Amino acid sequence: MNYDVVIIGGSYAGMSAGMQLARARRSVLVVDAGQRRNRYATASHGFLTRDGSAPDVLAAEGRAQLLAYPTVEWLDAQAQRVEKTEGGFLVSMDGASSVRGQRIILAIGITDHLPDLPGLKERWGRTVFHCPYCHGYELQQGRIGVLASSALSMHHALMLPDWGKTTFFLNGSFAPDSGQQAALQARGVHIEDGPIERLSGEHLDVVMKDGRIIPLDGLFTTTRITPGSPIAAQLGCEFEEMPMGMQIRTDSTQASSVPGVFACGDAARLAGNVALAVGDGAMAGTAAHRSLMFGL
Repeated sequence: MNYDVVIIGGSYAGMSAGMQLARARRSVLVVDAGQRRNRYATASHGFLTRDGSAPDVLAAEGRAQLLAYPTVEWLDAQAQRVEKTEGGFLVSMDGASSVRGQRIILAIGITDHLPDLPGLKERWGRTVFHCPYCHGYELQQGRIGVLASSALSMHHALMLPDWGKTTFFLNGSFAPDSGQQAALQARGVHIEDGPIERLSGEHLDVVMKDGRIIPLDGLFTTTRITPGSPIAAQLGCEFEEMPMGMQIRTDSTQASSVPGVFACGDAARLAGNVALAVGDGAMAGTAAHRSLMFGL
């Protein structure tokens, strides 16, 4: 099968890109492996008109609206490889026939690699978070923790007092210098420099190795991230090294360094925000359409 555009990744950015192309009456295939980054969260916040909606509801409604356009098809599959060919690209998939697209949009997302702390993985997206703007307000100015994972955690620790009383758990991963300690003190952040044994409790308790138990309403940490698929690297897309990991380099129109390949969502912007993903997806979709119209 041949399509104007093949979109790899059917989460919010990919669907937003598809919507622009569908409304331009272009043929679109969305290839999706069903691994949304926020699949562990119970609610999505900060997206105008849909604040507090369940992420799976948002995704299901987006898919239904996109598939209402007759030029759009959806394939639940894992894209394995994309190769440049004459006039476009060949997309190979696991368990499905290969397809061709004149343009490719990569909305491949990222994989979060969590700090190695017992009890954290089970609470990820529920009481342990990465984005204060997405989850901070609901903690109602309560007891907030920041789990250090690198020097980048300093940014989290300085931000979060706007959302509640903040404790910075260093846990042997980071040691603030005197200037950083002064900045934390000015923001009212309490520093816990002892090691943590585990997270426990029906809600969220930090169990220290010295036996103390510190109850929290929410805990924030940064993750190490990697692209959700090797396809961008296979294609030769340039990457940028960011504090949390690598992201696909794009210009202001979401075009990658490879002609005919666009990228959007968390793989191309380390923001982790639905509203930003939707906006970048819309830009990628319209830019891909312009490139088809004018042969760019």
